[in-house]
Amino acid sequence: MDWEQAHRTVRRLQARIVKATQAGRWGKVKALQHLLTHSFSAKVLAVKRVTENQGKRTPGVDGKLWNTPQKKAQAVQSLRQRGYRPQPLRRIYIDKANGKKRPLGIPTMKDRAMQALYLQALDPVAETTADPNSYGFRPERSTADAIEQCFNVLAQQTSATWILEGDICGCFDHISHDWLEAHIPIDKGILYKWLKAGYLEESIFHPTDEGTPQGGIISPVLANLTLDGLEELLQARYGKRPPSGPTYKVHFCRYADDWIITGNSKDLLEHEVKPLVIQFLKERGLELSPEKTRVTAIEAGFDFLGQNVRKYNGKLLIKPSKKSVKRFLAKVRKLIRANRLASAGQVIAILNPVIRGWSQYHHHVVSKEIFASVDSAIFQALWRWAVRRHPTKANHWVKRKYFKVVGDRQWVFHGTYNDKNWCLSRAADVPIRRHIKVRGAANPYDPTWERYFEHRLGVKMVDDLRGRRQLIRLWREQDGLCPVCQQKITQLTGWHNHHIIWRSRGGSDKAENRVLLHPNCHQQVHQHGLFVEKPRPSRGV
Repeated sequence: MDWEQAHRTVRRLQARIVKATQAGRWGKVKALQHLLTHSFSAKVLAVKRVTENQGKRTPGVDGKLWNTPQKKAQAVQSLRQRGYRPQPLRRIYIDKANGKKRPLGIPTMKDRAMQALYLQALDPVAETTADPNSYGFRPERSTADAIEQCFNVLAQQTSATWILEGDICGCFDHISHDWLEAHIPIDKGILYKWLKAGYLEESIFHPTDEGTPQGGIISPVLANLTLDGLEELLQARYGKRPPSGPTYKVHFCRYADDWIITGNSKDLLEHEVKPLVIQFLKERGLELSPEKTRVTAIEAGFDFLGQNVRKYNGKLLIKPSKKSVKRFLAKVRKLIRANRLASAGQVIAILNPVIRGWSQYHHHVVSKEIFASVDSAIFQALWRWAVRRHPTKANHWVKRKYFKVVGDRQWVFHGTYNDKNWCLSRAADVPIRRHIKVRGAANPYDPTWERYFEHRLGVKMVDDLRGRRQLIRLWREQDGLCPVCQQKITQLTGWHNHHIIWRSRGGSDKAENRVLLHPNCHQQVHQHGLFVEKPRPSRGV
């Protein structure tokens, strides 16, 4: 398969959809979407997506998986609109932080691929019409962008002093089907079939009369399109300076169904803005969650996306929230208890990704002291783990066995696993770096923003790979592209180290003999015995 050509064809059509949407030519948008969803390139990319993501081994109600090249090839041919009828979703439940259960609907592989196919045609429209300060479930946007927006609108001495914290009650489960069918720019027949597919729970069929199922590939974009327009409504009402009195200072920031609205007074947010939001949501079949919607003073602070935002004597500080720290330490202690009989190296191999992941999430805010306290708590848990394994040994013996000196650090937990020496990562070793928020108008499907996103990707990848010099070197040598499909290598796509001359054929581990490939491209190279040339950088990333 010529993946480079497939990506090029789809991106060209998506760019045309963006241009037509910007011009308000909705008939042209519909024609281009039809052309895209019926193209072979879009179909193979849809199958590629659902057979590479984390749910590729999770079947739907039919129990089928597309785990061989033959099945994938047949799947591409099966993606036809005529006669298509989605099967019910397989209902499962996952635990939420508050102890409740979150329902998920698992579509079949074919239904996932059909959703991925139509998402390629819908997402360019959604990105073009989206609220500037909406950050959830959108390409090239993250929670760090949402937190930085909070800092931008609250950090000044003259910034708003009150915040309306909002959360929508069962957002995915209660969106009005009538509203979706009337306003979502997508094939109405296909959308209707997805919305009315129902779900199976314990072999019992349940019809769906409202909502879009959590678990479907296209569901987050449908939810975003449902909530888009609220920022524009607020700006139209409160964006201009009032003829008399202080400015409203109303600003909006949303991540999925969690959002905040700032204001200059509690009365403004409670008696004017909140009713406006309630009416906006009511038209879409939604309502606010009473227990999670409140008006808060900035001096008291509020939690948003795992961070605590609060002013101390007029200075805004954003830190990891107490709930986030508590959940993280509970997870670490649970992993340590579950591996009482494992070797020290195995425990470190399990803990390091967890520690690094949590630290990377919070390293854009004021976290240094909290990182140090977290490291101390993890050390205490590991010390108890080590002492419990050797109840008859003295403490100094336990220290010599499990802890060593590295540089100026006296207590470094270490061990051996898979013939490799492991040292425990520290949260405090992750440097604190300010995040640069993405521009509100930036559109990843618009070619005019290509260089902007390339620059952001370069900065992000170097930041993510910091401490792994060889990976940075390889990524830069390749201009950040996979040599097989010529598409960007990111944290989201993942990467594999490939030896140009295989080690089984005498190839070395040196950087000169290695390239970074997408996982699926790496698999194809080995399956077909393809040769990958060492790319020469054509530009700096």
